[in-house]
Amino acid sequence: METQHLVEIRNLKKYYPVQRGFLGKTEGSVRAVDGVSLSILRKETFGLVGESGCGKSTLGRLILRLEEPTEGTIFYEGKDILHFNKGELQNLRKEMQIIFQDPYSSLNPRYTVFQLIREPLLIHQKEDVRFHGERVMDLIREVGLQEEHLTRYPHEFSGGQRQRIGIARALALNPKLLICDEPVSALDVSIQAQVINLLQDLQKKYGLTYLFISHDLSVVEHLCNRIGVMYLGRIVELSHTQRIYQQALHPYTQALLAASPIPDPDLKRERIILQGDVPSPITPPPGCNFHTRCPRVFEQCQREVPVLREVEPDHYVSCFLYPAAQKTRPVAVDEGKGDNRSKPRA
Repeated sequence: METQHLVEIRNLKKYYPVQRGFLGKTEGSVRAVDGVSLSILRKETFGLVGESGCGKSTLGRLILRLEEPTEGTIFYEGKDILHFNKGELQNLRKEMQIIFQDPYSSLNPRYTVFQLIREPLLIHQKEDVRFHGERVMDLIREVGLQEEHLTRYPHEFSGGQRQRIGIARALALNPKLLICDEPVSALDVSIQAQVINLLQDLQKKYGLTYLFISHDLSVVEHLCNRIGVMYLGRIVELSHTQRIYQQALHPYTQALLAASPIPDPDLKRERIILQGDVPSPITPPPGCNFHTRCPRVFEQCQREVPVLREVEPDHYVSCFLYPAAQKTRPVAVDEGKGDNRSKPRA
């Protein structure tokens, strides 16, 4: 039986040891991901936002098992992938792919476009080698490039074209899940809109599921069904996109939205200026990670760690300002209500 959730994460942690001295003595850990729990529904776009260094990209790499977690579980289609053997993990690679942030460094400069797109087919579908050329042709057309581009090298393309090549390569094995690690942040604004529209069209055509990692709130608003907000390795708020943008509850989310520019000179938004710097992930503050910068901090925040709990239907917040809803449910359960996305204008 097909499960509602494609991916489920429970209490996921990733700590990097900090070693110093001649003997490399471990003196602490960088808490890149610190107890994250969430789920991603089939065929949805789940947005992950937060400041640089909050652990967004690390979380995406953990889901793909490009890195091994320190603690926690990752379920894909109901199966715990952390216990997969080498053969099972290789089969999993076909269904989970990544689009990298930098289209300049993510492509091998010595390969032609044809070789770049064919490479995953050679690794995973060796028995169908006579069909590889046909498949590569279909993919290059799918992303809006021409057959004549297949014999060229990455340095001969613009940033937007390189990202299209990366998308074609990620689609080569017909995956179900795509981790989009800030795929448009290195592109011009007009090219960003084209790539976003391409991702939306591909999702509709192939029924893809996206984990979209970004710090650009305007892009996330257009593209995502649900949003998780990360701060210092933890999820602090999670809900439907419209609810986050219309009624953000966590003080950190409110500050993020207040810092996002509005493309209308007549509209005014109250600015929330956060005091101080982001604490070090090596020595995070006791209690709530955000209490050192929060404008609404009180004594309990400094002593206790808030848990992510449902304070309204399908709205989860990690903050003592809001009591839990009367009928609590597991973190990140979603009923899949509606598609609130809209196409960005190029």
